[in-house]
Amino acid sequence: MKILIGSDIYYPHPGGVSEHIHHTYVELKKLGHEVRILTPNFGKRPENPDVVRAGRAIQFPIEKSFGIIVAGLGVSKKVSGFLKREKFDVIHLHGPYACLPSIVLKHSKSAIVATFHASSPYRKRYAILARVLRKSIERIDGFIAVSHSAAETMKKYVDAEFTIIPNGVDADRFSPTVGRLEKFTDRRPTILFIGRLEPRKGLKHLLLAFGLLSKRLPDARLVVVGTGVMEGYYRSLVKNKVKSNIHFEGFVSSEDIPRYYASCDVFCSPPIGRESFGIVLLEAMASGKPIVASNIDGYRGVITDGEDGLLVEPENPKALADGLTRVLTDRELSSRLAAQGRKKAVAYSWETITKRIESFYRETMERVYGHET
Repeated sequence: MKILIGSDIYYPHPGGVSEHIHHTYVELKKLGHEVRILTPNFGKRPENPDVVRAGRAIQFPIEKSFGIIVAGLGVSKKVSGFLKREKFDVIHLHGPYACLPSIVLKHSKSAIVATFHASSPYRKRYAILARVLRKSIERIDGFIAVSHSAAETMKKYVDAEFTIIPNGVDADRFSPTVGRLEKFTDRRPTILFIGRLEPRKGLKHLLLAFGLLSKRLPDARLVVVGTGVMEGYYRSLVKNKVKSNIHFEGFVSSEDIPRYYASCDVFCSPPIGRESFGIVLLEAMASGKPIVASNIDGYRGVITDGEDGLLVEPENPKALADGLTRVLTDRELSSRLAAQGRKKAVAYSWETITKRIESFYRETMERVYGHET
């Protein structure tokens, strides 16, 4: 098959959508398909010739997070010409309400599959977009959601049947056999956070929780991996008493991320909401690490509370501190959560997930063309 994956979000922009696109691209290539990626320009980086950049990505604040718009002269014309030249068998769009995907929907004559990642309460802007882009959305031939939470979110705006195909993980790369980073080999109790530094990810509540936890476990350490325009604000929340025990690592290369998981005793993901799945949860599970995370819809689809992780009330630093303290002081609980988490993560290998996506492509093309290719 000749496949195009289109999205406003891709490397170097961090996050679950970028990871999903990268790994499905890699696995589809292994399966013998010709695959290209269409995405905007986020700045200079060594480029894969299969990645086509159209327009410039501009971030803007929205709903305690940051969205992307695509700017540039002639973007629509460039995309139209690209689609006419390449004649893809199937196009897989991520977030079809976004800028580049909506342009692709306007110009494409190929079979189109769309994956929906968002999970949130009713949003008026989604309802408006659904009305404005109704004709374009009708061009979608197959609908995927990464979780039941994401599917229920989009059913408020789109009358469609969704197939649930979750995110995946590289269970070989993220593994209990990976070695710790040398700077974290002192065996102090270590909590790890990985994510963009924005309000939605809940780092504020983890920092407050760490202040409470430090009174119980004075030698505990918090490692924060990620970047964002609000880094200065989060640093300002740290009290002098615990400043030396909190490490802001900034940007970390994808090659080093598995070693950060290996270096922690518990992984914490405290978002306040709007997470449909959480690839970081699978990465921590695959790494053999226990998890304390927010009890939100998208996470309940991944973690079974008390079995392979602990779920606590969102935006509640005390509940977060209590959960982290339990895991760090109860070896039996920590080992059990880690073992069950690893067992679950192996079932989510990107190889398995991508084969399900490939089958969905074939089913969609059969409906659209009357044959697969």
